[in-house]
Amino acid sequence: MTKLTALTHKLKAVLASPRLSAVAVQSFSSGLPLGLITISIPAWMTMAGADLRTVGLVTAAQAPYAFKFLWSPLVDRLSLPFLGGKRGWTLASQLALALLTGLLALQAGMPSAGAVIVLSFALAFASATQDIAVDAYAVETLEKDEQGAAVGLRSAVYRAAMWLGGSFAITLSGVCIMSPDSPLGWGWTMGALAVVFLLMTPSAFLAPAPAHPPPRPQSFAESVVAPFVGFLSKPRALEIVAFLLLYKLADNLAVSLVRPFLVEVGFSTFVVGVASGTVGLAATLAGTFLGGLLTGKIGVGRALWVFGILQAFGNAGYAAVAAAGPNQPLLYAATILDSGTSGLGTGAFMVLLLRLTSRRFSATQYALFSSMFALGRTLCGPLAASLADAFGWRNFFILSILFSVPGLLLLQRFVPWRMKDLPAGIEGSDEADACAAEADDDFWRHLPWSRLALPALCGFVLVFPAASAVLAGLDALKAWNEGGAFQMGGWLRGFFCPDSLGGCLPLLGALCAGLGAALTAAAARIRDLKACAAEKTKE
Repeated sequence: MTKLTALTHKLKAVLASPRLSAVAVQSFSSGLPLGLITISIPAWMTMAGADLRTVGLVTAAQAPYAFKFLWSPLVDRLSLPFLGGKRGWTLASQLALALLTGLLALQAGMPSAGAVIVLSFALAFASATQDIAVDAYAVETLEKDEQGAAVGLRSAVYRAAMWLGGSFAITLSGVCIMSPDSPLGWGWTMGALAVVFLLMTPSAFLAPAPAHPPPRPQSFAESVVAPFVGFLSKPRALEIVAFLLLYKLADNLAVSLVRPFLVEVGFSTFVVGVASGTVGLAATLAGTFLGGLLTGKIGVGRALWVFGILQAFGNAGYAAVAAAGPNQPLLYAATILDSGTSGLGTGAFMVLLLRLTSRRFSATQYALFSSMFALGRTLCGPLAASLADAFGWRNFFILSILFSVPGLLLLQRFVPWRMKDLPAGIEGSDEADACAAEADDDFWRHLPWSRLALPALCGFVLVFPAASAVLAGLDALKAWNEGGAFQMGGWLRGFFCPDSLGGCLPLLGALCAGLGAALTAAAARIRDLKACAAEKTKE
């Protein structure tokens, strides 16, 4: 009883933290534009009579979210003249979002497709920049015992804001206030959202500054390459990268095909909507919040093990649905099991990202880690379709459980089951950041950059063609699953010569993979040079 009372008092103190409140409010500002860009604007353009090609281009405006790591070093390197640090970037992004949403409101009467597309991309860029700054602020500001609760609160507030900017905005645009035949319309709706963005700006002013601000990189070159070097210097760095891609593989495989599966089994669209949009969302939010809290209590290492196993077996519920047919109570139970256990795993995983990220390169490293997480989710769709087509729904969901094994084997490499928390050297620390900053200044001034060109070129040449072949092959495999012919050559031509802006995204993805390989190879070379410099210093 005494332990329970102490835990309750500790939880109350954590939830009352001004740092936690600031992070939660900023998460609302992050989720709002995502709902606007991914849900409201495509729906608005469809209602306005735009053709599918135009709507597709608007949908492609989500691209900056996938590639935000490309400009995240600027957020680490530059400090804006107001507020400074990540809070200044958050404020600038919020003001840009308010301005751009106001410009969209002016388009509401007779929207110009070109103007809406440009404004949508600008909104996504400002929103992705805000995400970079908000995530980095959380890394720099939160205390260790606040991270678990922060993950749960951020997820809940982010989803609520996304709903407000998406589904609720669509509903609001059709509400009749002045007369039964006069809906509010998109002009007033967009204007209201612009006001909400302005109302969020005090959150940047009121957010407490980090108690110990990390030193900023001294050059753009350092801000781009040093985050890679710092991470690759950690023990088991490559295993950790593979783990970030594979930890939620089993869960991502199942989730990617849940809606088509439920429709094919025989559930109505209404039941599917309730299961996915209401029951599933509530279970995910509850699981993420609980997972974050429990991670702080039992340790991130133990939480990754327990929740990783639970989220894998969460897929078994859908195997039971596939065997039983359209049974609503069983469907809702399976949805709660899958979404709840997935949320538990997500809660532990997001705490891990906060722990792995160096405070000195908080913007760049967190953006890279989250992009790795998103990449694993993106690549699961075509693979899941092939497996489901080959084995059938019930066997597919049972087989997906086995895909949790690679992630758990990699987890054993750097956080064995017996360990409660991350081992020394893997988790970032203020002391390590400060020592690295002091030791690195002279190294970066005398770094022979010409010696990095060959490793970088080799990395790009090796990875870009392979990534291009994989992405083009996935499209060809998808067409084959849908009854077409497997024509790899045709898909390669379409890959390198796309006929639409949306078709450019796979090529951009391959280029980013090549660029990432080039930076990784250069970072590995810098790591070796640093080791040699350290040995010479000792001598």
